[in-house]
Amino acid sequence: MSLLTATPGTELYSTFGHSALRVTDTSTNSDIIFNYGTFDFDDPTFYVKFMRGKLLYFVSVEQFNDYLAQYHWEKRGITEQVLQLPCARKLELLAFLRENAKEENKYYKYDFVYDNCTTRLRDILLTAGTSTADVRPANRVSFRDLIHIYLHRRHQYWSKLGIDILLGAPLDKRLSNREAQFLPDYLMYGLDSSLLEGKPMVAERAVILEPTLPPAKKSFFTPLLAFSLLLVAVIALMMWEKAKSFLIYFDLVVFFLTGLLGLLLLFMWFGTDHTTTRNNLNLLWAFPANMIAAFFVRKETNIVRAYFMIYCLVLLLLLALWFPGPQEMNNALLPLVLLLFLRSFDHYRRK
Repeated sequence: MSLLTATPGTELYSTFGHSALRVTDTSTNSDIIFNYGTFDFDDPTFYVKFMRGKLLYFVSVEQFNDYLAQYHWEKRGITEQVLQLPCARKLELLAFLRENAKEENKYYKYDFVYDNCTTRLRDILLTAGTSTADVRPANRVSFRDLIHIYLHRRHQYWSKLGIDILLGAPLDKRLSNREAQFLPDYLMYGLDSSLLEGKPMVAERAVILEPTLPPAKKSFFTPLLAFSLLLVAVIALMMWEKAKSFLIYFDLVVFFLTGLLGLLLLFMWFGTDHTTTRNNLNLLWAFPANMIAAFFVRKETNIVRAYFMIYCLVLLLLLALWFPGPQEMNNALLPLVLLLFLRSFDHYRRK
């Protein structure tokens, strides 16, 4: 029995690597993979289920050579850790895996950090009888911290922005050593140091497939640069008298889009089964009511002025909580929040 840990790929879903269990049985001349990271991409309701947190993953069984060929085609590497387990434990695990792979048992509701292809194997392999050294890169580390490490390696700053907007304060929970092993690499590190009945669980470790994926190119056009340029452009336009009519239409679009995003965040919080999209402080700037306020930016009534005054105060509160708050905010959003504050204050002070 071996744990296989794959290196990250180019697609967002493969950015964090992958884990699978290999079982080689010389008595039957079989070499198979138990893979808990399988899903049906051809399902016509795939995106709806994924959005609502109801997507079912399942354990699949495939030949090792087919598995290896797939990762070779994707130019990803694989590290194998041969497990040193008592014979009785191996037979027990194999019986469990076979039972789990049956049609009536193989499905489970996927959760990105609490129930995925790696946590399933972690819970199977690292039972109460094992001891594992601390694999966390720091004592105070969160889910978001570990996710950011992988996104930075591939320079996926736009993906990082999207993740930081959609996923709320639960992603900033301080992790235990076991919880940190929700990612394939950290489960691999954990197994390296694990002891079962005083003996190392890993008999040997080897790279069986070298990665050939070229390094990701660093993009010049980052979210921080994009929003900073937009902020500078808006400040320049606010100083130009002839641009006032243009800014009205600009405000309509910006406030409508931020309100629409706020509705999405509310839906992700209350309308889905996702555990990490709750308690999202991004709702303080992506204010759902902005979608209605956008159509009144031309008005100069007291109600409109009062709304933008309240929104300005909310944005100031958000800026005050930006660094010490319970949720880590993406710093690329700072220019956008400042832009929203300037435009809201401009509408508040109009007479």
